[in-house]
Amino acid sequence: MTAIPPTDIKLHKQSATLELVYADGDNFALSAEFLRVHSPSAEVRGHGKGQEVLQFGKRHVKLINVQSVGNYAIKLVFDDGHDSGIYSWEYLRELGQDEKELWNSYLAKLQAAGETREPLPADTQVISIKPVSGT
Repeated sequence: MTAIPPTDIKLHKQSATLELVYADGDNFALSAEFLRVHSPSAEVRGHGKGQEVLQFGKRHVKLINVQSVGNYAIKLVFDDGHDSGIYSWEYLRELGQDEKELWNSYLAKLQAAGETREPLPADTQVISIKPVSGT
């Protein structure tokens, strides 16, 4: 089954939301932060199950551009430089329909990881050291 595209896609830069309007009456307004942390890119999803990378510090991220990708998807460009996710019509519909559940799950993961939605100050450098097992 082919996913049906939205009839209108509106980028609201001031409110940092992407509005998706569908012929069947569905209408979703998804925040830039929500779309960024749920990007379908390898940077976020990893290259397989269990390789997902928790995104944090994205509270103030903005969408700066929306680009059409053929007849099946859009590419979103964020002001933090992220632009590698291809959002298919099917994935966008899922994000809209499951937004509340996905957002609550994301917040729980952030809390469990001791991370925050707030970005670090621009002059902060972080180096993560992973412990070597068996030492």
